[in-house]
Amino acid sequence: MRMEAGEAAPPAGAGGRAAGGWGKWVRLNVGGTVFLTTRQTLCREQKSFLSRLCQGEELQSDRDETGAYLIDRDPTYFGPILNFLRHGKLVLDKDMAEEGVLEEAEFYNIGPLIRIIKDRMEEKDYTVTQVPPKHVYRVLQCQEEELTQMVSTMSDGWRFEQLVNIGSSYNYGSEDQAEFLCVVSKELHSTPNGLSSESSRKTKPEAPGCEAPDHLQGLGVPI
Repeated sequence: MRMEAGEAAPPAGAGGRAAGGWGKWVRLNVGGTVFLTTRQTLCREQKSFLSRLCQGEELQSDRDETGAYLIDRDPTYFGPILNFLRHGKLVLDKDMAEEGVLEEAEFYNIGPLIRIIKDRMEEKDYTVTQVPPKHVYRVLQCQEEELTQMVSTMSDGWRFEQLVNIGSSYNYGSEDQAEFLCVVSKELHSTPNGLSSESSRKTKPEAPGCEAPDHLQGLGVPI
């Protein structure tokens, strides 16, 4: 239960004392926002700051005019802390940063919640780093005598994939030259902003004398 500071205190608890005393209910004034909960909830994690507080250990905690314990922390992230103690689950609004809840969980020394948040954050980091690279394939047309030069001049991450013989071309005054289609590929790695790490200026391997035919010029197939 969440209450604004200054609201009237609830009636006496089951123990015959007002909330904030040694009864069933406890009021916490976290950064100006008052939360109402039970001692059973706060004592769920025995080693936590909140458990020690409600058990009367000497933590030098002041109280406001209503008897609520004063805690100088951000109330925004205290809600998930208190709900975790109530039902053992971490529930966050979509705009709430896990890092903020982790900071509070560490302050209150709530071990199980700290582990849950760290596991979730590590899982997200692992998912981002495991994005597989994409591949771009390009096709170049070369004559037989140009193959060695083309393969030797490939650079910038391009590698040979497949060679396809497409027959021969007739040259006046010389022997026929066999022609080939050379398939090359390159990996494209994703960056944090979703863009490829491949330079947009290099769209095909640098191979003098080897040009793709019109129907294959500039062919690139990312998969």
